Amino acid sequence: MTQLIAIGAGIAVLTGIGAGIGIGLATSKAVDAIARQPEAEPKIKINLVLGCALAEATAIYGFVIALLIILLLK
Repeated sequence: MTQLIAIGAGIAVLTGIGAGIGIGLATSKAVDAIARQPEAEPKIKINLVLGCALAEATAIYGFVIALLIILLLK
C-alpha cells in the first residue's frame, strides 16, 4: 500500500514538468515579441506575468495534492 501512495504522489508532482515547459515557451515567445516591437513591452510583460502565474499555479496544485496523498493516506 505504501508503494502505491508513493507512486501516486510522484505522478501528482509531475505536473511541475508541464508548468516548466509552459513557462519556458511563454517566456521565449514574450522575448521574441519584445524584440520585434519594443514599444509594446509593458503590455507583453503584464500578460507574461499573468500567464506564468497561472501556469505555476497548476504545479503548486499538483504539489499540494502530492502532499495530501502522502500525509492523509499513511
